[in-house]
Amino acid sequence: MGRNAIVGQSGGPTSVINASLAGVLQACQKRGCEHIYGMRHGIQGLLEGKYIDLGETCGSTLEIELLKRTPSSYLGSCRYKLPTYIENPEVYAKLFEILDKLDIGYFFYIGGNDSMDTIMKLSDYAKAINSPIRFMGVPKTIDNDLMGTDHTPGYGSAAKYVATVMKELCRDAAVYGTKYVTIVEIMGRNAGWLTAAAALARGEDCEGVDLICLPEVPFHLDRFIQKIEALQKDHPSIVIAVSEGIKTPDGRYVAELANDNLAVDSFGHKSLSGTARFLCQYVQEHLQTKTRAIELSTLQRCAAHITSRTDITEAYQVGGAAAVAAFDGKTGMMASLKRVSNDPYQCVTELVDVHQCANHEKKIPMEWINNYRNGMTNEFLEYARPLIQAELTPIYIEGLPRHIYIKD
Repeated sequence: MGRNAIVGQSGGPTSVINASLAGVLQACQKRGCEHIYGMRHGIQGLLEGKYIDLGETCGSTLEIELLKRTPSSYLGSCRYKLPTYIENPEVYAKLFEILDKLDIGYFFYIGGNDSMDTIMKLSDYAKAINSPIRFMGVPKTIDNDLMGTDHTPGYGSAAKYVATVMKELCRDAAVYGTKYVTIVEIMGRNAGWLTAAAALARGEDCEGVDLICLPEVPFHLDRFIQKIEALQKDHPSIVIAVSEGIKTPDGRYVAELANDNLAVDSFGHKSLSGTARFLCQYVQEHLQTKTRAIELSTLQRCAAHITSRTDITEAYQVGGAAAVAAFDGKTGMMASLKRVSNDPYQCVTELVDVHQCANHEKKIPMEWINNYRNGMTNEFLEYARPLIQAELTPIYIEGLPRHIYIKD
């Protein structure tokens, strides 16, 4: 059994993914692990022989605290689709040769659906060849679409950012009292969890957004125009939250209506962008109103200055839970979050078979979307609100947040 551990980060970053890395690192150190290596740019980088010793780069208590508060992926990320063993046995031979050279006994991968696919393939292969290496997944994604967990680390902070921005935009949009339509594009390919977080903006001090458009609900351009026209009869300034992944009834992304040649990544995912710009142009062509398109883009996923303390705490906990489980003999599992209660909010960690998570997608339950299919119910609000609670103040130096990063 190898004495050392290795950990990687994959897919899109979040503001708390490094807290999970810190959780893995410190749990491995407490178990007496001699070396904890970090893959540079995920498994793709590891295959190229790129890794560092985390004990050397994050050895002090201050460095660990900075790591928890630093957004994005400290180790770097990748969007590499691990082929099956049948497709490319050479990749597996090379990877396990590297792991053996580093004397690895514990392998951790922090990511979403595609990362859990990687853990599934590697743990299955290890079992087939009787390798003692233990492979564990650590959940991460702002999209909150990962099966096997109540919610994903990264979602709470991104939802907090979205709700905060929407409150500020509601105030800005109402300044002039004239007809205005503000359309805000929010990440979410096939699941609208992040866009739904715009509903949290409504409260005693904010009227909230007027429409929420989710991928779970077919999008009709004509009905969209009719709703805006009806809403502006009562108040001229309209704020709308739309998911980048909304689709027409025939299954076509609205983003494709503006651009037929969307780029495709290694997983076959289309690069969605321009939904809000297209809709603003369409509204201008059909209604006498000014419009503004706002695309939150990468701002929503790495806003560490507004991190949810609940989120960063749970991110750290699942990292630690994955490490503890691996040292206890578990493999082919993902550390996940299980909600015990909403009020008071209580959540614990548990383990799920990675086969239940990989290549599956969790969408918003339809009963959490209102009858008009343009807003959220109280059930969603009760689910999401605990995840955005409290703050973790960055460590400020000369008026700006202090980060830690690898100097290449």
